[in-house]
Amino acid sequence: MSWFDWLITSVPLAAVMWLGFYSTKYIRGVSDFMVAGRVCRRYVISTANMANSLALVSLVAYVESHYRTGFAMTFWNSLILPLTIMVALSGWCLYRFRETRAMSLGQFLEMRYNRSLRIFACFLRSIAEIMANIIMPAIAARFFIYYLGLPQHLNIFGWQCPTFLLVVAITLILAITLICLGGTLSIVVTDTLQGIIFFPVVLIFIIFVLYKFSWTTEIMPVMADRVAGESFINPFDVQNLRDFNLFQLITIIMATLLHTASGFTGGSNAAASAHEAKMGSILGSWRGAFSTVCYVVFAVAIITVMNHINFAKDAKIIRDSISSEIAEELISTPEERKEFNQKISSIPEIRHKIGVDKPLSQDSNPDQVYFDEAGRHFGKDGEGNYKTQQYKTIFRQLMLPATMRYLLPPGLIGLFCMMIVLFILSSDDSRIYSASSTLVQDCVVPFYKNENLSPEKHIFYIRFISILVGVVFLLGSYFMAQLDYISLFVSIMYGMWLGGCGPMIIFGFYSRFGTTAGAWSSLLCGMGINMSGILIQRNWAKHIYPFLEEHGLVDAVGNFLHTVSSPFNPIVVWEMNPLKCPVNSYEFYFIAMIVSIVVYLAVSWLTCKEPFNLDRMLHRGKYAIEGESKPAVFKWSVKNVFARLIGITPEYSKGDKVIAWSVFSYSIIYQFFISVVVVLVWNIFYKWPVRWWGYYFLITFLIIPAICAAITTVWFGICGTRDMFRLFKDLENRVDDPLDNGMVDGHVSLADKAKMEALDKEKTE
Repeated sequence: MSWFDWLITSVPLAAVMWLGFYSTKYIRGVSDFMVAGRVCRRYVISTANMANSLALVSLVAYVESHYRTGFAMTFWNSLILPLTIMVALSGWCLYRFRETRAMSLGQFLEMRYNRSLRIFACFLRSIAEIMANIIMPAIAARFFIYYLGLPQHLNIFGWQCPTFLLVVAITLILAITLICLGGTLSIVVTDTLQGIIFFPVVLIFIIFVLYKFSWTTEIMPVMADRVAGESFINPFDVQNLRDFNLFQLITIIMATLLHTASGFTGGSNAAASAHEAKMGSILGSWRGAFSTVCYVVFAVAIITVMNHINFAKDAKIIRDSISSEIAEELISTPEERKEFNQKISSIPEIRHKIGVDKPLSQDSNPDQVYFDEAGRHFGKDGEGNYKTQQYKTIFRQLMLPATMRYLLPPGLIGLFCMMIVLFILSSDDSRIYSASSTLVQDCVVPFYKNENLSPEKHIFYIRFISILVGVVFLLGSYFMAQLDYISLFVSIMYGMWLGGCGPMIIFGFYSRFGTTAGAWSSLLCGMGINMSGILIQRNWAKHIYPFLEEHGLVDAVGNFLHTVSSPFNPIVVWEMNPLKCPVNSYEFYFIAMIVSIVVYLAVSWLTCKEPFNLDRMLHRGKYAIEGESKPAVFKWSVKNVFARLIGITPEYSKGDKVIAWSVFSYSIIYQFFISVVVVLVWNIFYKWPVRWWGYYFLITFLIIPAICAAITTVWFGICGTRDMFRLFKDLENRVDDPLDNGMVDGHVSLADKAKMEALDKEKTE
């Protein structure tokens, strides 16, 4: 990169780090550090969450999956829209979590069940979160090594330091620095600034891609050039897609309902009130369109460059250079690396002629030529299959930096680098802090009595464990190999927690019959199923398949898997494969969720002796906390029934109603009814040609979202900046928080605690 590109990268990063340092002046106690003093307004919440959602790992995962399956499935994914919008508009789980005044999800679990479940569940959650996110620094390191053209080793005072390790360390140090400075407060304000920066940057890249490529002669022909059953743009021709298909959609729908609250942290509870938290969630719905268009433009560019004949020479250079980079990592001896690179270089330039040559497919495409050559080189034994799987995984991840490095002009190279640096910072600090704060708040604090744990020691523990989590990330990134698509890897790793936690949280908020025994049973079942899936997948190529082959069991196991999955074909197909486990991560995850629901309901029904007192936990009725505003009683009528269904209550101001109706109109009326239902009905009576789907995709996934992104840039930029200044003003003017003076059970003072205990005693008598 030129000095100008480095300047573009470094100035915003310096501004973000300065803001993190500046926020420390407002840290006066644990509540400031853990929940930002509970003064965050809606635009700070939504803008910070948008920045947090735009992660490098998410971008690479999006490119991976859509490079394999295209964008036809996005049409069916739109069926989730009504559900996600209604969840946001209704405040599903979020409102009740804020009402409990718990500082963490673990505190809620102790209120609803018991302390031992709190400690175990939150320890499991932290471990699952660490394992799921442990690949983030590795992906970042590979990205920068390739994008910046760094050598594999750097000479530091005579020590040949692995560049991979150095880059991972630098990214983690930046993230942990922000955490140690101000915890949630530093993360929220720096993420808000990053969100404000991201809006105009993404617009620039949208304009560049639409200018660089011709939609009618380059992008659309590539999307349409697929075999029957694997279309990239026709949603009615996707029956043969694997991994990212209709079964994934079913899994996501179930997870949306079950796991709205499964990832709550202190940041989820940093809102000034339950209503502000709800409005922040509603505004966050707008970021869905923004995040999607951000990822789409890069995925479209990569698919076109790597598959269109106009860029065949460029694609050859990119693939060869990616393979050479992978060889440096996987092959230890120079002689073998040279031999491997010569084999790769001998692959001729692939000039696929659309309309003349056979259409591309998941099993027959230009990349597969390189995968086959790598497989022949590494061999077909257990170790060879393991290395081939690593090669394929790293190859897919390096397509993003390789293509962007080759494609972007000066200026945009620096802008893209800056965007990725901020992506990494906003995601790393949030993930590390989520794990460390959970461990402290729910696995350390419960062993202390309130009077024995000072605010200084409380904050020290969070900082210390954040550093330890960073060390685990560092070691895990260096030594742990990822063998699957990022989305699948994350789903099964995090599934150790998500597989069984959903029922105990949802029914904990909304039922009186759920019991501690039911919660334990649900959690352990989900954990066991997903842990079994992890062990099977990670050992499949190297140990399990060779064992089956050695004992002549391949056909028997293959027939069994085929018989079990055949009723669900074609969305579930379990076929024997020497490289990859037949059951993918989404399928293990789905099985875990179904089993955990059944187990929770059955065990709770068998062990429930008396209904749980939800009013006490939610501070409602006679347990209401003095001075806290509660939602007004809503009276149903014919006139307001529709407004009630989308979440509008008497506490909504006129501006709140405008926001709620705007989100509803755009998401439900336009994105769902017009863009999906109308088109679906139309295709029942008249099948659209592929060319129509190409223009449909252009309009619905690029042009209109780009217009919305432009509006969002101005709207959220102004309001986010205003609310961030208000946040600092509120922190400066507020009185000391009761958290740092005898607070128990979340954000409840001793006086309110005594009041609730007296009411409990009165009820018993």
